Amino acid sequence: MLVAVAFVLDLTMYMPWVHLYISSIYTLFIVCFFNRKYAAGGMCSLPVRLDGKTVLITGANTGIGKETALDLATRGARVIMACRDVEKGEEAAASIRASCSKADVEVRELDLADTCSIRAFAQKFLRDVNQLHILINNAGVMMCPYTKTVDGFEMHIGVNHLGHFLLTYLLIGLLKRSAPSRIVVVSSLAHNFGWIRFHDLHSQGSYNSGLAYCQSKLANVLFTRELARRLQGSGVTANSVHPGTVNSDLARHSTTPQEGAQTSIYCAAAEELQSISGKHFSDCAPAFVAPQGRSEETARRLWEASCELLGIEWI
Repeated sequence: MLVAVAFVLDLTMYMPWVHLYISSIYTLFIVCFFNRKYAAGGMCSLPVRLDGKTVLITGANTGIGKETALDLATRGARVIMACRDVEKGEEAAASIRASCSKADVEVRELDLADTCSIRAFAQKFLRDVNQLHILINNAGVMMCPYTKTVDGFEMHIGVNHLGHFLLTYLLIGLLKRSAPSRIVVVSSLAHNFGWIRFHDLHSQGSYNSGLAYCQSKLANVLFTRELARRLQGSGVTANSVHPGTVNSDLARHSTTPQEGAQTSIYCAAAEELQSISGKHFSDCAPAFVAPQGRSEETARRLWEASCELLGIEWI
């Protein structure tokens, strides 16, 4: 991250607004590092059982995904862990079973950077699983060097947004048939510093890993809000969460994955959220959404652009 910030700071003598922008990002991360009120979600106490419920979690082999899987499995849910690295996924599943001998967990291969993998996963999932009550779009990449997905999408927008957009599209019918059901999208406080660059969505004109990450996290918020609007009356809810700055494979700071998982768990299981949809949560409570994350026009435009990029029609 420091390299990326230094690179952009080199431009400040020509573009003063960049200095203000990066200073804001720097301030955000300082807050996340040293103020646990914002960096951690705390521990939410939920006396809720999920017996008979089926849960799908992407990126469940590490960090908050693994902790979320452990918690929900302990509550009696059948948890399907969708992981790019199956070997690491099986290790995580074994660890969960060691912690909870009755845990019903299984690992399935899913590479969100490859639409063929997503479609193959969904096809097999729909053939094998007859109910899906909770979908947690958790997997993600953060501030990686400029790379593209198999389909040519910039990696952040491709994995964090488009991959989950396609997965949700392919499974939405099953979620509706399993209603009441929930979709939880893991976003970030970083969405406050994102803009959807429709003119250069894949950062081909210019690239900064921090800005690409922020754009993808804003896309998560916008997707969730537009999805919730379109799902009104279906019995399926959709909410996004800020987990905190988590000591995981994405960012190694002060907050534990268990603490970071609490808001995802809350949105997946809290009884009082059964009919709440289109909201953003942090610390197991409703959270502020940046103005650009509340734009209905931007949300619809992003939805249409995403469908076009993925070659799908989602009405």
